[in-house]
Amino acid sequence: MSQQVIIFDTTLRDGEQALQASLSVKEKLQIALALERMGVDVMEVGFPVSSPGDFESVQTIARTIKNSRVCALARCVEKDIDVAAEIVKSGRGFPYSYFIATSPMQYRHQTAQYAG
Repeated sequence: MSQQVIIFDTTLRDGEQALQASLSVKEKLQIALALERMGVDVMEVGFPVSSPGDFESVQTIARTIKNSRVCALARCVEKDIDVAAEIVKSGRGFPYSYFIATSPMQYRHQTAQYAG
């Protein structure tokens, strides 16, 4: 049986979670292009609903990257999914990473915020 290793990189999304880490759209694009040259299969590049800047960077990367698959993070919330879907229209299409809060406090806040 043949097995394939797929490299899924989160540098651009998770790396910016570090204290005082903030990258410009240009810097994120340079990193994405380097990841593509290195042969990364999938890159999770941002959380587009979190800010206009993150939306712009995800959209720019999705329009530019040709060989790697570009992935956006989204909560299991209609607005997040709609925003990610809008970005798909601008590029060649890409997968999403969906998440839902697992701590009781975060889950209650998230579900109350989007209920009704």
